[in-house]
Amino acid sequence: MTAILCDGAGGPEVLVAQEVPVPAPGAGEVLIKVAHAGVNRPDVMQRKGLYPPPAGAPDIPGLEIAGTVVAVGEGVDAALAGTRQCALVIGGGYAEYCVANAGHCLPVPDGLSLAEAAAMPETVFTVWHNVFERGLAAEGDWLLVHGGTSGIGTMAIMLAHLFGLRTIVTCGSEEKCEAARKIGANHAIDYKTRDFVEEVTRITGGRGVDVVLDMISGDYVARNIACMADDARHVTIAVMGGVKAQIPMHKVMTKRLTLTGSTLRPRSAAFKSAVADEIRGTVWPFVASGQLRPVLDKSFPLADAASAHARMDGGDHIGKIVLDI
Repeated sequence: MTAILCDGAGGPEVLVAQEVPVPAPGAGEVLIKVAHAGVNRPDVMQRKGLYPPPAGAPDIPGLEIAGTVVAVGEGVDAALAGTRQCALVIGGGYAEYCVANAGHCLPVPDGLSLAEAAAMPETVFTVWHNVFERGLAAEGDWLLVHGGTSGIGTMAIMLAHLFGLRTIVTCGSEEKCEAARKIGANHAIDYKTRDFVEEVTRITGGRGVDVVLDMISGDYVARNIACMADDARHVTIAVMGGVKAQIPMHKVMTKRLTLTGSTLRPRSAAFKSAVADEIRGTVWPFVASGQLRPVLDKSFPLADAASAHARMDGGDHIGKIVLDI
């Protein structure tokens, strides 16, 4: 099969197509003939040599796929064969075939294209776990999301809307702010022209937000804390602004704040299966009904994965970038 591999660490040009053997599903796994694969920030970090695959993961990038099950491993229900599934995978998505843990698959309902399905697992798993499980978001809460028009940001806006949260997002231009509002954000702040701390304070009447979903870290952490209400939760999922932060601990104490974070890729298969079970019961009915659809930015042929990464590097995308296999 054709797959994309990294010929060293560097820019998008290191992504090259190679012929490699088709993988075989092991116990508890399925083999999916991939129709589309989502492109995500961890793929970019892997390409740059900053995020190596965990032990046992393939070297092929790609953390989410959609397609048709063509083979099942030991212990997997044979009825899955021939069905359309999307899946969160630990790697291997940029290829014509990919192995997935059966417990990490979600059925693709009628009315959802395979391109749309491929754009959902990584963002849905990430947002559900971090905003609702770790962040304990509940109906009526204020949620602050940085990177409001990223794949994660757009999914956070939509899930927040479906579950009754009020959202404030930051974006890098007024065009992106308008896009975020159209997706369902209650408020969008252009962080290049306005101080988001002042704006959050104004929007919430000085109360602050209940949950922060932070992909920036670095010097954003102290600013996020200034935006937080009493008993609020700060959840870090990426460190695009740096791995070190100065934290005003007196604010953590006086506001009784919770600072937490996570990364999904290295978590156990059992843990991800448990998250998938929750998603099937809570989120997937909205997908089946047509109420939840990802925001798609642009698609590229598998052989042109370098252009897909160049678009992500450029930061102009709104929503998810997808590869057509």
